[in-house]
Amino acid sequence: MYGGDEVSAIVIDLGSHTCKAGYAGEDAPKAVFPSVVGGIDQMDEDDAGNNNDKNSSVDSKNSLKDSEKGKGKRKLYVGSQALGFRRDHMEVLSPIKDGIVADWDIVDSIWDHALRECLLVDPKEHPMLLAEPSSNTQQQREKTAELMFEKYNVPALFLAKNAVLTSFASGRATSLVVDSGGGSTTVAPVHDGYVLQKAVAVSPIGGEVLTDCLTKSLESKGIVIKPRYSFKRKEIRPGEFQIVDLDFPNTTESYKLYSQRVIASDIKECVCRAPDTPYDETSYSNIPMTPYELPDGQTIEIGADRFKIPDILFNPSLVQTIPGMEKFGEVAANVRGLPQMVIESINKCDADIRRELFSSILLAGGTASMQQLKERLEKDLLEESPQAARVKVLASGHATERRFSVWIGGSILASLGSFQQMWFSKSEYEEHGASYVQRKCP
Repeated sequence: MYGGDEVSAIVIDLGSHTCKAGYAGEDAPKAVFPSVVGGIDQMDEDDAGNNNDKNSSVDSKNSLKDSEKGKGKRKLYVGSQALGFRRDHMEVLSPIKDGIVADWDIVDSIWDHALRECLLVDPKEHPMLLAEPSSNTQQQREKTAELMFEKYNVPALFLAKNAVLTSFASGRATSLVVDSGGGSTTVAPVHDGYVLQKAVAVSPIGGEVLTDCLTKSLESKGIVIKPRYSFKRKEIRPGEFQIVDLDFPNTTESYKLYSQRVIASDIKECVCRAPDTPYDETSYSNIPMTPYELPDGQTIEIGADRFKIPDILFNPSLVQTIPGMEKFGEVAANVRGLPQMVIESINKCDADIRRELFSSILLAGGTASMQQLKERLEKDLLEESPQAARVKVLASGHATERRFSVWIGGSILASLGSFQQMWFSKSEYEEHGASYVQRKCP
């Protein structure tokens, strides 16, 4: 058993869009940064060496710490600061494909950044609680345990399912968790602190798809989002600015896309809200426009898209009406909307708990903090659910709490006295090996 009373545990939730890390017992994560990293292949680096000298002074402190991660083939830049700085030939790479980890090298550098640079802790001294997707495979979990114990030498580890943590964050052991994040949306029933695996529903529509739809939709109206690095503002008269375009031929396509997404997702968070009724062109054509000022100073007006984009969550076939999203259109054709996913998931559960699940549907994740989403989901479910069910969609009032509910649940769990005997300790790992994680962390 691990007696972790004196030192606080570290809680890390590595999502498909952002990584949240902090100390157990606190009410919000200390470090929140993108889960994508910038990578430069060392081959490119040699050609780009001459023109990179002028940047090296600005970024020398970043480059130093990253050189150990280079591993001879590529240099990784982690954190919003390092990513916000444009570098020649820098690709933006994501460690996660379809909800599960595809590139452990990147995950390693993200954990390293979170622990050593954001929280400034020595992982040898703190137990680690990691959040994992409900769909995680045994192989993934063993790899996680191996990396944590072998490379970081953590004294103890626990892997908890996202849905369970969200449920704990709202103080429930049984609930239906609708977690809509950057890369996907997952509906998972939790009963007495365990995920009912057979009833989990997943859809590939998350915040990133919505952001891309918004970008494409704006482009079809002739509005192109200029990435922040591609221009500088020059003051001609006090308070009056002129935009000077800058040209960087060596910027990678993926970095350009990343920079545009940062802006587009801010537009989405500012102006979008879920419509009260299913979206259709005619009734939303004369909606008043909402202004938004882009970083380069031009003000754009956003009308029907404010409602159309969020409605994709409820009616995925809308994607096909957006120019340029055809490649996703085929996928979206057989994806179900949120209300259908919820009902399908509940119906796969035991009849005895359906009623309880209907009355405690929890919203979690960044995309679920969209305005009016809770009201709309509740309304749609009331229409489609059986008469006897009392439908209640719960979302913590705070958008922050909703975005970080997985992390907050982890923070609560790891600081409970009764939880301390649940840790998977280093001695157990050494005795039984990585596969023991399946028994210690159900």
